[in-house]
Amino acid sequence: MGAAEEDAHVAVVGGGLAGISAALALQEAGLRTTIYEARPRLGGATCSFRRDGLTVDNGQHVFLRCCTAYQGLLRRLGVHNRVRVQDRFDVTVLTPDGAAGRLRRGRLPGPLHMLPALAGYGLLTPSDRLRAVRAALALNRLDPGDPRLDRLGMGAWLAAHGQRRRPREALWELFVTAALNIGLDDAALDSAAMVCRTALLGRADAADIGVAAVPLGELHGASALRRLQRAGGRVRLRAKAEAVLAGPKLVVDGVPVAADAVVVAVPHSAAAGIVPDEACPDRERWSGLGASPIVNVHVVYDTRVTDLPFAAAVGSPVQWVFDRTAVGGLDRGQYLAVSVSAADRWIDVPAAELRAVFVPALERLFPAARRARVADFFVTRERCATFRQAPGSGALRPAAETRLPGVFLAGAWTDTGWPDTMEGAVRSGLTAARLVRRHLLGRREGVDAR
Repeated sequence: MGAAEEDAHVAVVGGGLAGISAALALQEAGLRTTIYEARPRLGGATCSFRRDGLTVDNGQHVFLRCCTAYQGLLRRLGVHNRVRVQDRFDVTVLTPDGAAGRLRRGRLPGPLHMLPALAGYGLLTPSDRLRAVRAALALNRLDPGDPRLDRLGMGAWLAAHGQRRRPREALWELFVTAALNIGLDDAALDSAAMVCRTALLGRADAADIGVAAVPLGELHGASALRRLQRAGGRVRLRAKAEAVLAGPKLVVDGVPVAADAVVVAVPHSAAAGIVPDEACPDRERWSGLGASPIVNVHVVYDTRVTDLPFAAAVGSPVQWVFDRTAVGGLDRGQYLAVSVSAADRWIDVPAAELRAVFVPALERLFPAARRARVADFFVTRERCATFRQAPGSGALRPAAETRLPGVFLAGAWTDTGWPDTMEGAVRSGLTAARLVRRHLLGRREGVDAR
Protein backbone atom coordinates (compact mmCIF):
# COMPACT_ATOMS: atom_id res chain seq x y z
CA MET A 1 0.00 0.00 0.00
CA GLY A 2 1.33 3.44 -0.94
CA ALA A 3 1.72 6.38 1.41
CA ALA A 4 -1.17 8.26 -0.15
CA GLU A 5 -3.47 5.32 0.49
CA GLU A 6 -2.18 4.89 4.03
CA ASP A 7 -2.97 8.53 4.84
CA ALA A 8 -6.45 8.38 3.34
CA HIS A 9 -9.52 8.84 5.48
CA VAL A 10 -12.76 7.00 4.68
CA ALA A 11 -16.10 8.12 6.10
CA VAL A 12 -18.74 5.44 6.54
CA VAL A 13 -22.32 6.69 6.97
CA GLY A 14 -24.34 4.19 8.97
CA GLY A 15 -23.38 1.70 11.65
CA GLY A 16 -25.49 -1.27 10.65
CA LEU A 17 -24.04 -4.55 9.44
CA ALA A 18 -23.15 -3.04 6.05
CA GLY A 19 -21.32 -0.09 7.58
CA ILE A 20 -19.60 -2.23 10.20
CA SER A 21 -18.41 -4.70 7.54
CA ALA A 22 -17.08 -1.93 5.32
CA ALA A 23 -15.30 -0.18 8.19
CA LEU A 24 -13.69 -3.37 9.48
CA ALA A 25 -12.44 -4.36 6.03
CA LEU A 26 -11.01 -0.87 5.44
CA GLN A 27 -9.31 -0.78 8.84
CA GLU A 28 -7.80 -4.20 8.26
CA ALA A 29 -6.38 -2.77 5.03
CA GLY A 30 -4.69 0.00 7.02
CA LEU A 31 -7.08 2.84 6.17
CA ARG A 32 -8.25 5.42 8.70
CA THR A 33 -12.00 4.99 9.01
CA THR A 34 -14.76 6.81 10.84
CA ILE A 35 -18.32 5.55 11.22
CA TYR A 36 -21.02 8.20 11.57
CA GLU A 37 -24.16 6.71 13.13
CA ALA A 38 -27.24 8.79 13.95
CA ARG A 39 -28.40 6.41 16.67
CA PRO A 40 -26.72 5.97 20.06
CA ARG A 41 -25.53 2.46 19.15
CA LEU A 42 -24.18 0.31 16.34
CA GLY A 43 -25.99 -2.67 14.88
CA GLY A 44 -28.58 -1.01 12.68
CA ALA A 45 -31.74 -3.08 12.32
CA THR A 46 -30.44 -5.71 14.77
CA CYS A 47 -30.60 -4.45 18.32
CA SER A 48 -31.69 -5.32 21.85
CA PHE A 49 -33.33 -3.52 24.75
CA ARG A 50 -34.21 -4.21 28.38
CA ARG A 51 -37.75 -4.70 29.68
CA ASP A 52 -38.42 -5.55 33.34
CA GLY A 53 -35.20 -7.54 33.66
CA LEU A 54 -35.65 -9.25 30.27
CA THR A 55 -33.28 -8.66 27.36
CA VAL A 56 -35.33 -8.41 24.17
CA ASP A 57 -34.14 -8.51 20.57
CA ASN A 58 -36.10 -6.25 18.25
CA GLY A 59 -36.57 -9.19 15.86
CA GLN A 60 -35.68 -12.82 15.29
CA HIS A 61 -32.74 -12.50 12.94
CA VAL A 62 -31.66 -16.03 12.02
CA PHE A 63 -29.10 -17.07 9.42
CA LEU A 64 -28.25 -20.18 7.43
CA ARG A 65 -24.98 -22.03 7.05
CA CYS A 66 -24.76 -20.77 3.47
CA CYS A 67 -24.48 -17.20 4.85
CA THR A 68 -20.70 -17.31 4.69
CA ALA A 69 -20.03 -13.57 4.64
CA TYR A 70 -22.14 -13.02 7.76
CA GLN A 71 -20.35 -15.83 9.60
CA GLY A 72 -17.06 -14.32 8.48
CA LEU A 73 -18.10 -11.06 10.13
CA LEU A 74 -18.83 -12.91 13.36
CA ARG A 75 -15.36 -14.44 13.27
CA ARG A 76 -13.75 -11.03 12.72
CA LEU A 77 -15.73 -9.68 15.66
CA GLY A 78 -14.62 -12.61 17.81
CA VAL A 79 -18.20 -13.77 18.50
CA HIS A 80 -18.50 -16.76 16.17
CA ASN A 81 -18.75 -19.02 19.23
CA ARG A 82 -21.81 -17.11 20.45
CA VAL A 83 -24.18 -18.53 17.86
CA ARG A 84 -25.64 -22.01 17.47
CA VAL A 85 -25.99 -23.72 14.09
CA GLN A 86 -27.93 -26.93 13.56
CA ASP A 87 -25.95 -30.06 12.83
CA ARG A 88 -28.58 -30.80 10.20
CA PHE A 89 -31.51 -28.79 8.83
CA ASP A 90 -34.48 -29.81 10.96
CA VAL A 91 -37.76 -27.90 11.31
CA THR A 92 -40.91 -28.93 13.15
CA VAL A 93 -44.07 -27.58 11.52
CA LEU A 94 -47.11 -27.27 13.81
CA THR A 95 -50.81 -26.88 13.04
CA PRO A 96 -53.72 -25.69 15.23
CA ASP A 97 -55.48 -29.08 15.01
CA GLY A 98 -52.57 -30.91 16.60
CA ALA A 99 -51.11 -32.42 13.45
CA ALA A 100 -47.41 -31.80 12.93
CA GLY A 101 -44.86 -32.32 10.23
CA ARG A 102 -41.09 -32.44 10.19
CA LEU A 103 -38.68 -31.33 7.51
CA ARG A 104 -35.24 -32.82 8.09
CA ARG A 105 -32.59 -33.09 5.43
CA GLY A 106 -30.93 -36.35 4.56
CA ARG A 107 -27.23 -37.03 4.16
CA LEU A 108 -27.23 -37.21 0.37
CA PRO A 109 -25.48 -34.47 -1.62
CA GLY A 110 -27.57 -31.50 -2.74
CA PRO A 111 -30.16 -31.21 -4.13
CA LEU A 112 -31.00 -34.83 -3.32
CA HIS A 113 -30.58 -34.15 0.41
CA MET A 114 -34.09 -32.64 0.61
CA LEU A 115 -35.85 -35.61 -1.01
CA PRO A 116 -36.20 -37.55 2.28
CA ALA A 117 -37.63 -34.44 3.95
CA LEU A 118 -40.29 -34.04 1.27
CA ALA A 119 -41.00 -37.76 1.03
CA GLY A 120 -41.77 -37.95 4.74
CA TYR A 121 -43.54 -34.62 5.17
CA GLY A 122 -46.84 -35.64 6.72
CA LEU A 123 -48.63 -32.33 6.18
CA LEU A 124 -48.79 -33.00 2.43
CA THR A 125 -50.52 -35.82 0.60
CA PRO A 126 -48.30 -38.23 -1.34
CA SER A 127 -49.42 -36.67 -4.63
CA ASP A 128 -48.63 -33.15 -3.37
CA ARG A 129 -45.20 -34.33 -2.21
CA LEU A 130 -44.48 -35.68 -5.69
CA ARG A 131 -45.61 -32.44 -7.31
CA ALA A 132 -43.46 -30.48 -4.83
CA VAL A 133 -40.40 -32.51 -5.85
CA ARG A 134 -41.09 -31.82 -9.52
CA ALA A 135 -41.51 -28.09 -8.82
CA ALA A 136 -38.29 -28.04 -6.81
CA LEU A 137 -36.37 -29.64 -9.67
CA ALA A 138 -37.84 -27.11 -12.10
CA LEU A 139 -36.97 -24.26 -9.74
CA ASN A 140 -33.42 -25.53 -9.53
CA ARG A 141 -33.09 -25.13 -13.30
CA LEU A 142 -33.92 -21.40 -13.18
CA ASP A 143 -31.18 -18.78 -13.35
CA PRO A 144 -31.82 -16.16 -10.62
CA GLY A 145 -29.60 -13.77 -12.57
CA ASP A 146 -31.97 -13.78 -15.54
CA PRO A 147 -33.54 -10.29 -15.53
CA ARG A 148 -36.78 -11.74 -16.94
CA LEU A 149 -37.41 -13.49 -13.62
CA ASP A 150 -37.47 -10.12 -11.85
CA ARG A 151 -40.70 -9.35 -13.70
CA LEU A 152 -42.46 -12.55 -12.61
CA GLY A 153 -44.12 -13.57 -9.34
CA MET A 154 -43.32 -16.70 -7.39
CA GLY A 155 -46.98 -17.48 -6.70
CA ALA A 156 -47.95 -17.56 -10.37
CA TRP A 157 -44.90 -19.68 -11.20
CA LEU A 158 -45.78 -22.23 -8.51
CA ALA A 159 -49.40 -22.38 -9.69
CA ALA A 160 -48.18 -23.05 -13.22
CA HIS A 161 -46.09 -25.91 -11.83
CA GLY A 162 -48.94 -27.72 -10.12
CA GLN A 163 -48.59 -26.33 -6.60
CA ARG A 164 -52.03 -26.23 -5.03
CA ARG A 165 -53.10 -24.25 -1.97
CA ARG A 166 -51.95 -26.76 0.65
CA PRO A 167 -48.33 -27.23 -0.52
CA ARG A 168 -48.05 -23.48 -1.08
CA GLU A 169 -49.03 -22.82 2.55
CA ALA A 170 -47.39 -25.83 4.20
CA LEU A 171 -44.10 -25.76 2.29
CA TRP A 172 -43.20 -22.89 -0.01
CA GLU A 173 -44.66 -20.07 2.03
CA LEU A 174 -42.86 -21.22 5.17
CA PHE A 175 -39.50 -20.37 3.67
CA VAL A 176 -40.10 -17.80 0.94
CA THR A 177 -42.14 -15.43 3.11
CA ALA A 178 -39.69 -15.72 6.01
CA ALA A 179 -36.66 -15.19 3.74
CA LEU A 180 -38.04 -12.36 1.60
CA ASN A 181 -40.52 -10.75 4.03
CA ILE A 182 -43.25 -10.74 1.41
CA GLY A 183 -46.24 -12.94 0.63
CA LEU A 184 -45.72 -15.81 -1.77
CA ASP A 185 -47.98 -14.33 -4.47
CA ASP A 186 -46.17 -10.99 -4.28
CA ALA A 187 -42.58 -12.27 -4.21
CA ALA A 188 -40.28 -11.70 -7.18
CA LEU A 189 -39.39 -14.99 -8.82
CA ASP A 190 -35.68 -14.18 -9.16
CA SER A 191 -35.27 -13.54 -5.42
CA ALA A 192 -37.38 -16.55 -4.47
CA ALA A 193 -35.45 -18.76 -6.87
CA MET A 194 -32.17 -17.51 -5.45
CA VAL A 195 -33.25 -18.39 -1.90
CA CYS A 196 -34.53 -21.83 -2.83
CA ARG A 197 -31.60 -22.74 -5.09
CA THR A 198 -28.93 -21.51 -2.65
CA ALA A 199 -30.40 -22.64 0.65
CA LEU A 200 -32.78 -25.53 0.02
CA LEU A 201 -31.46 -27.00 -3.22
CA GLY A 202 -27.77 -26.15 -3.06
CA ARG A 203 -25.03 -27.58 -0.90
CA ALA A 204 -26.41 -30.22 1.46
CA ASP A 205 -25.73 -28.24 4.64
CA ALA A 206 -26.63 -24.83 3.20
CA ALA A 207 -30.01 -24.51 4.94
CA ASP A 208 -28.87 -25.51 8.44
CA ILE A 209 -30.34 -22.82 10.67
CA GLY A 210 -28.26 -20.62 12.95
CA VAL A 211 -29.49 -18.50 15.85
CA ALA A 212 -27.76 -16.15 18.26
CA ALA A 213 -26.95 -17.52 21.71
CA VAL A 214 -26.64 -13.99 23.13
CA PRO A 215 -28.69 -10.83 22.57
CA LEU A 216 -28.20 -9.26 19.14
CA GLY A 217 -27.12 -5.99 20.67
CA GLU A 218 -24.10 -7.75 22.14
CA LEU A 219 -23.48 -10.02 19.16
CA HIS A 220 -23.33 -7.16 16.66
CA GLY A 221 -23.36 -3.62 18.01
CA ALA A 222 -21.35 -3.89 21.22
CA SER A 223 -18.77 -6.30 19.81
CA ALA A 224 -18.32 -4.16 16.68
CA LEU A 225 -17.78 -1.01 18.75
CA ARG A 226 -15.07 -2.75 20.78
CA ARG A 227 -13.40 -4.23 17.71
CA LEU A 228 -13.39 -1.01 15.70
CA GLN A 229 -12.07 1.14 18.52
CA ARG A 230 -9.46 -1.40 19.54
CA ALA A 231 -8.10 -1.29 16.00
CA GLY A 232 -7.85 2.49 16.09
CA GLY A 233 -10.99 3.33 14.18
CA ARG A 234 -13.34 6.13 15.13
CA VAL A 235 -17.03 5.72 15.83
CA ARG A 236 -19.20 8.78 16.21
CA LEU A 237 -22.61 7.96 17.63
CA ARG A 238 -25.55 10.38 17.56
CA ALA A 239 -23.88 11.95 14.52
CA LYS A 240 -26.34 12.59 11.70
CA ALA A 241 -24.92 12.73 8.18
CA GLU A 242 -26.93 15.25 6.19
CA ALA A 243 -25.31 15.33 2.76
CA VAL A 244 -22.49 14.02 0.63
CA LEU A 245 -20.80 16.64 -1.53
CA ALA A 246 -18.33 16.45 -4.38
CA GLY A 247 -14.77 16.18 -3.24
CA PRO A 248 -15.96 13.99 -1.64
CA LYS A 249 -17.09 15.75 1.49
CA LEU A 250 -19.59 14.77 4.16
CA VAL A 251 -21.80 17.16 6.11
CA VAL A 252 -22.38 15.85 9.64
CA ASP A 253 -24.63 17.82 12.00
CA GLY A 254 -24.09 20.87 9.83
CA VAL A 255 -20.30 20.59 9.83
CA PRO A 256 -18.36 19.68 6.63
CA VAL A 257 -16.00 16.73 7.04
CA ALA A 258 -13.30 16.08 4.46
CA ALA A 259 -12.80 12.50 3.32
CA ASP A 260 -10.95 10.69 0.58
CA ALA A 261 -13.90 8.34 0.10
CA VAL A 262 -17.41 8.00 1.49
CA VAL A 263 -19.46 4.82 1.92
CA VAL A 264 -23.18 5.52 2.35
CA ALA A 265 -24.52 2.48 4.23
CA VAL A 266 -28.03 3.51 5.27
CA PRO A 267 -31.51 2.41 4.10
CA HIS A 268 -32.56 3.46 0.62
CA SER A 269 -34.98 6.12 1.86
CA ALA A 270 -32.21 7.82 3.84
CA ALA A 271 -29.55 7.34 1.17
CA ALA A 272 -31.70 9.08 -1.43
CA GLY A 273 -31.67 12.21 0.73
CA ILE A 274 -27.91 12.15 1.29
CA VAL A 275 -26.22 11.37 -2.00
CA PRO A 276 -26.14 14.15 -4.62
CA ASP A 277 -27.69 14.03 -8.06
CA GLU A 278 -24.30 13.78 -9.77
CA ALA A 279 -23.62 10.57 -7.84
CA CYS A 280 -26.95 8.86 -8.47
CA PRO A 281 -29.17 10.66 -11.01
CA ASP A 282 -31.80 7.94 -10.66
CA ARG A 283 -31.93 7.95 -6.86
CA GLU A 284 -35.59 9.02 -6.84
CA ARG A 285 -36.40 5.62 -8.34
CA TRP A 286 -35.26 3.99 -5.11
CA SER A 287 -38.56 4.96 -3.50
CA GLY A 288 -40.08 2.27 -5.70
CA LEU A 289 -38.37 -0.32 -3.51
CA GLY A 290 -40.91 0.50 -0.81
CA ALA A 291 -40.91 -1.20 2.56
CA SER A 292 -42.25 -4.41 4.05
CA PRO A 293 -42.93 -4.70 7.81
CA ILE A 294 -42.28 -7.38 10.40
CA VAL A 295 -44.19 -7.70 13.66
CA ASN A 296 -42.79 -9.63 16.63
CA VAL A 297 -45.14 -10.81 19.36
CA HIS A 298 -43.47 -11.52 22.71
CA VAL A 299 -45.14 -13.75 25.30
CA VAL A 300 -43.72 -14.63 28.71
CA TYR A 301 -45.31 -17.59 30.52
CA ASP A 302 -44.94 -18.51 34.17
CA THR A 303 -44.01 -22.08 33.21
CA ARG A 304 -42.55 -23.91 30.20
CA VAL A 305 -44.99 -24.70 27.41
CA THR A 306 -42.69 -26.34 24.80
CA ASP A 307 -39.30 -27.98 24.51
CA LEU A 308 -38.79 -26.90 20.90
CA PRO A 309 -36.06 -24.30 20.31
CA PHE A 310 -38.11 -22.98 17.40
CA ALA A 311 -40.93 -24.11 15.13
CA ALA A 312 -42.91 -23.05 12.10
CA ALA A 313 -46.69 -23.04 11.92
CA VAL A 314 -49.27 -23.60 9.18
CA GLY A 315 -52.90 -22.48 9.30
CA SER A 316 -52.15 -20.08 12.13
CA PRO A 317 -51.37 -16.35 12.46
CA VAL A 318 -48.14 -17.60 14.02
CA GLN A 319 -45.53 -18.11 11.30
CA TRP A 320 -42.36 -18.89 13.26
CA VAL A 321 -41.92 -19.03 17.03
CA PHE A 322 -38.64 -19.04 18.96
CA ASP A 323 -37.77 -19.96 22.54
CA ARG A 324 -35.89 -16.89 23.82
CA THR A 325 -35.85 -17.90 27.50
CA ALA A 326 -32.09 -18.34 27.93
CA VAL A 327 -31.03 -15.53 25.59
CA GLY A 328 -33.47 -13.15 27.24
CA GLY A 329 -32.11 -13.97 30.69
CA LEU A 330 -35.38 -15.34 32.07
CA ASP A 331 -34.80 -17.47 35.18
CA ARG A 332 -38.27 -18.94 35.56
CA GLY A 333 -41.02 -19.74 33.08
CA GLN A 334 -40.62 -19.45 29.32
CA TYR A 335 -40.26 -16.56 26.89
CA LEU A 336 -41.53 -17.15 23.36
CA ALA A 337 -41.15 -14.71 20.47
CA VAL A 338 -43.40 -15.00 17.43
CA SER A 339 -42.04 -13.58 14.17
CA VAL A 340 -44.60 -12.48 11.58
CA SER A 341 -43.16 -11.51 8.21
CA ALA A 342 -45.00 -9.55 5.52
CA ALA A 343 -46.99 -8.13 8.43
CA ASP A 344 -48.97 -5.42 6.61
CA ARG A 345 -52.15 -6.86 8.13
CA TRP A 346 -50.84 -6.53 11.70
CA ILE A 347 -48.50 -3.54 11.71
CA ASP A 348 -51.07 -1.03 13.02
CA VAL A 349 -53.17 -3.39 15.13
CA PRO A 350 -53.09 -2.40 18.86
CA ALA A 351 -51.25 -4.72 21.23
CA ALA A 352 -54.46 -5.66 23.05
CA GLU A 353 -56.02 -6.91 19.82
CA LEU A 354 -52.86 -8.79 18.91
CA ARG A 355 -52.94 -10.44 22.30
CA ALA A 356 -56.52 -11.57 21.68
CA VAL A 357 -55.34 -13.26 18.47
CA PHE A 358 -51.90 -14.62 19.23
CA VAL A 359 -52.26 -15.94 22.79
CA PRO A 360 -55.09 -18.32 21.75
CA ALA A 361 -53.15 -19.19 18.60
CA LEU A 362 -50.15 -20.24 20.68
CA GLU A 363 -52.42 -22.27 22.96
CA ARG A 364 -53.66 -24.21 19.93
CA LEU A 365 -50.09 -24.93 18.86
CA PHE A 366 -48.78 -25.66 22.37
CA PRO A 367 -51.53 -27.25 24.52
CA ALA A 368 -49.42 -26.76 27.68
CA ALA A 369 -49.85 -23.00 27.22
CA ARG A 370 -53.54 -23.38 28.12
CA ARG A 371 -52.50 -24.22 31.66
CA ALA A 372 -49.88 -21.50 31.91
CA ARG A 373 -50.34 -17.90 32.98
CA VAL A 374 -49.21 -15.12 30.66
CA ALA A 375 -46.85 -13.08 32.82
CA ASP A 376 -46.10 -10.50 30.12
CA PHE A 377 -47.17 -9.69 26.59
CA PHE A 378 -45.74 -7.01 24.32
CA VAL A 379 -45.15 -6.27 20.67
CA THR A 380 -42.24 -4.88 18.65
CA ARG A 381 -42.77 -3.54 15.15
CA GLU A 382 -40.34 -2.94 12.30
CA ARG A 383 -42.26 -0.90 9.74
CA CYS A 384 -39.40 -0.83 7.26
CA ALA A 385 -37.78 -4.15 8.08
CA THR A 386 -36.81 -4.78 4.44
CA PHE A 387 -37.53 -3.32 1.05
CA ARG A 388 -40.49 -4.87 -0.74
CA GLN A 389 -39.00 -7.71 -2.78
CA ALA A 390 -41.74 -7.74 -5.38
CA PRO A 391 -41.50 -8.16 -9.17
CA GLY A 392 -39.53 -5.28 -10.64
CA SER A 393 -37.61 -4.54 -7.44
CA GLY A 394 -34.40 -6.09 -8.73
CA ALA A 395 -34.16 -3.51 -11.51
CA LEU A 396 -34.34 -0.71 -8.92
CA ARG A 397 -31.42 -1.90 -6.79
CA PRO A 398 -28.32 0.22 -7.50
CA ALA A 399 -24.74 -0.95 -7.81
CA ALA A 400 -22.27 -0.06 -5.08
CA GLU A 401 -20.33 2.30 -7.33
CA THR A 402 -21.84 5.70 -8.03
CA ARG A 403 -21.03 8.23 -10.75
CA LEU A 404 -19.23 10.49 -8.28
CA PRO A 405 -15.62 9.37 -7.73
CA GLY A 406 -15.01 8.33 -4.16
CA VAL A 407 -18.69 7.85 -3.24
CA PHE A 408 -20.05 4.33 -2.81
CA LEU A 409 -23.26 2.70 -1.63
CA ALA A 410 -23.75 -0.21 0.75
CA GLY A 411 -26.73 -1.88 2.34
CA ALA A 412 -28.80 -5.02 1.85
CA TRP A 413 -31.04 -3.03 -0.53
CA THR A 414 -28.25 -2.51 -3.07
CA ASP A 415 -27.56 -4.97 -5.88
CA THR A 416 -25.83 -7.68 -3.85
CA GLY A 417 -27.22 -10.75 -5.63
CA TRP A 418 -28.87 -11.66 -2.31
CA PRO A 419 -32.24 -10.73 -0.84
CA ASP A 420 -32.51 -8.12 1.91
CA THR A 421 -30.87 -10.13 4.70
CA MET A 422 -27.96 -9.88 7.13
CA GLU A 423 -25.87 -11.80 4.59
CA GLY A 424 -26.71 -9.29 1.89
CA ALA A 425 -25.82 -6.40 4.19
CA VAL A 426 -22.39 -7.83 5.01
CA ARG A 427 -21.64 -8.63 1.36
CA SER A 428 -22.53 -5.07 0.38
CA GLY A 429 -20.12 -3.65 2.94
CA LEU A 430 -17.29 -5.86 1.72
CA THR A 431 -17.98 -4.85 -1.87
CA ALA A 432 -17.94 -1.16 -0.98
CA ALA A 433 -14.65 -1.57 0.90
CA ARG A 434 -13.06 -3.30 -2.10
CA LEU A 435 -14.19 -0.50 -4.40
CA VAL A 436 -12.85 2.15 -2.02
CA ARG A 437 -9.43 0.55 -2.07
CA ARG A 438 -9.48 0.33 -5.85
CA HIS A 439 -10.49 4.00 -6.07
CA LEU A 440 -7.71 5.12 -3.74
CA LEU A 441 -5.15 3.01 -5.56
CA GLY A 442 -6.25 4.47 -8.87
CA ARG A 443 -6.03 8.00 -7.49
CA ARG A 444 -2.53 7.33 -6.21
CA GLU A 445 -1.47 6.06 -9.63
CA GLY A 446 -3.07 9.08 -11.29
CA VAL A 447 -5.71 7.14 -13.18
CA ASP A 448 -9.41 6.59 -12.80
CA ALA A 449 -9.50 2.91 -11.84
CA ARG A 450 -13.24 2.69 -12.10
